[in-house]
Amino acid sequence: MKIEYRQATPQDAELLVQIYNAAFYSDYLKYGECPGYGKTKEMMEDSIRKYPKFVILCDGKPVGCISCKELEENVYEIGNLCIIPEFQGKGLGTQAIQFVKTFYKNWKKFTLVTPIDKTENVKFYTQKCGFKIVSTEKDGNVELARFVLER
Repeated sequence: MKIEYRQATPQDAELLVQIYNAAFYSDYLKYGECPGYGKTKEMMEDSIRKYPKFVILCDGKPVGCISCKELEENVYEIGNLCIIPEFQGKGLGTQAIQFVKTFYKNWKKFTLVTPIDKTENVKFYTQKCGFKIVSTEKDGNVELARFVLER
């Protein structure tokens, strides 16, 4: 498996909508809402401009996305990490976290949120990636955990 990353451009909007919808469909069904699911092409184009994104390629096939935004000097928010279902559980997410840690060389802290009841996400970020849960917050009817990784 050859894993590569390329910076997304607004021309990737339709592709990213497909990837997000595939990756977040189960969340949408579970919670009745999901900020990553059901975006329009125009919404995704705007998101690409605001939150730099990288398309994750596996053997040349687009299979996921990771996005980060610098909140303040050396502090980055991971806005999204998603892998289409048939490629989940193969280490691509862990590699994507390693990629952003290398790409953003000056990082001192990464933050992100994910639903606290998604035990596979909590286990992934804490056990595989070294994040710690520092707080919880609500988004609509979903309880989220705030994760932080510090150097």
